[in-house]
Amino acid sequence: MDPRISRLRRKLAAIPFQPLRSHSFGEEQHKFCLGPKLAEARVAAFEAERDIVLPDAYRQFLTHIGGSGAGPFYGLMPLEQCSLMVMNPRGEPGTPRGFNGTDPKAHGRDLFLHIIEMGCTDVCVIAVTGPLIGRVLIGNSDGFWGPNVSSATDFLDWYERWLNHMSAGRDNRALELTSPRLRAHPNRHRMAPKI
Repeated sequence: MDPRISRLRRKLAAIPFQPLRSHSFGEEQHKFCLGPKLAEARVAAFEAERDIVLPDAYRQFLTHIGGSGAGPFYGLMPLEQCSLMVMNPRGEPGTPRGFNGTDPKAHGRDLFLHIIEMGCTDVCVIAVTGPLIGRVLIGNSDGFWGPNVSSATDFLDWYERWLNHMSAGRDNRALELTSPRLRAHPNRHRMAPKI
């Protein structure tokens, strides 16, 4: 088991009780609660059905921490609701690329698994094949913005960054965190830093 697992459990358990933490968009939905951990057999069956291998850090989260719930935005979706996506082909230079759902057996392009509900047509995905494997990306399925590839090396690092920034009371637009200072300001919608 990855040594970060126990640290993440402790940090997540402490977050709701920190008075000066940032507000995480969608926290009212998951209330920092996780769904049950997933059995290895259940994860293996999901992988076999879609002919993919989940990135190890994400797999460890599902099997050792929780299978859904607490996470950035509206939280981690149950594995059965996660869908495979491909990034749209490159268009005109400088135009953002969106994501489309794909048939699980339609390989040949890099595959991404939609893992976190963001709302509207925004998506949070993890790369399951290709050069970005294991990295988390945030974008818009219609290509209105993004995609933004996280600098975190894997899912556990990305999840810990969310917890650390929230605990420190930081603003982070990429993770939809709002500091207590910004939430208290009457013109907060104009002050949020662009990332």
